[in-house]
Amino acid sequence: MTTLVRAPRIVTAAPDLHHGWILLGDDATVLAVGTGTPPRAGTAVTVEGTVVPGFVDLHAHGALGHDFATCSTEDARTAAAHHRSRGTTTLVASIATGRPDDTVAALTRLRPLASDGTLAGVHLEGPWLSPARRGAHRMDLLHAPDPLEVDAYLAAADGALRIVTLAPELPGALETVARFVAAGIIVAIGHTDASAEQTRRAIDAGATLVTHLFNGMPPLHHRLPGPVGVALTDDRVLLECIVDGHHLDPTTIGLVQRSAPDRLVLVSDAMSATGCPDGDHTIAGSAVSVRGGVAMLADGSSLAGSTITVADAVRRLSTSGTAVPEVVAASATRSARLLGRPAPLTVGAPADLLVLDPDTGSVQPLLTPAVVA
Repeated sequence: MTTLVRAPRIVTAAPDLHHGWILLGDDATVLAVGTGTPPRAGTAVTVEGTVVPGFVDLHAHGALGHDFATCSTEDARTAAAHHRSRGTTTLVASIATGRPDDTVAALTRLRPLASDGTLAGVHLEGPWLSPARRGAHRMDLLHAPDPLEVDAYLAAADGALRIVTLAPELPGALETVARFVAAGIIVAIGHTDASAEQTRRAIDAGATLVTHLFNGMPPLHHRLPGPVGVALTDDRVLLECIVDGHHLDPTTIGLVQRSAPDRLVLVSDAMSATGCPDGDHTIAGSAVSVRGGVAMLADGSSLAGSTITVADAVRRLSTSGTAVPEVVAASATRSARLLGRPAPLTVGAPADLLVLDPDTGSVQPLLTPAVVA
């Protein structure tokens, strides 16, 4: 049975429809969108607020005490459900630095969730990172890429690996970038001490994403632009931003929006403490203390991911005055395109709908044909 959803505003990957409608099929896909007289449908519902696509998160390490790098398949499913309940309908599970055998085991455990659609794939963040910009990643587990290790991870993932973050200045990194790109895997530049030239070479080799811009890399300097300077000026890369009120100052977010229009993507970088009370946790082999919802290494030397979901970042971006179409692009459209998925809320795309209050930035639960019928 088809379902017609009417709303004062529907913002898709392409048109921004005022007093629009969207027709959903019983197979949970979008059949049509438009304004004016809608087609007939088996059932119809009118919602208040602005209909937007479900969020896409390229970078999340877990939730509810479950870390994707170490938890069971079922606990990973529970963590993914927490993100989905907050509007993230497309989630890439991030595995932080671990011992090679542990990383192989994690890829093997998560592979079924990528196959059944619970996850949109897996993101490997480490171990090929700079010790100087390691953040929460354990120093003794970091090293340069090894071709045999790459083979092992590709075999264990069996197609589930979608993103790899690495530091391009490491020996063998550029060859590794080219190898992953040839395999259809997105390469991100992150946790890096690279120079501007080393960063450009990685982009030339096929890197198309920057992991949590400004964090885990040298600050922008007027004579040493480094990864940040290249990221802001090279249109070939999308830029992850953690908009949680801690990782980036609002002025810095504005700098990204003005310097790199159409390239900001919201990510949560959510650690296992997401959805939990304050307490002590572990990520990437490092002890983490969460106080007031802020995750820090126990020694206070670095932030250690966040405890938000993309919905929290959307709220902050919306209440800062960012236009709704840009919020949609940053929270869904650009990341979906990078993953090779259908443009959100266009014909043939999954019927992943949310209702956004443009004044408060709050999001109501996911709408599906089964829910609105």
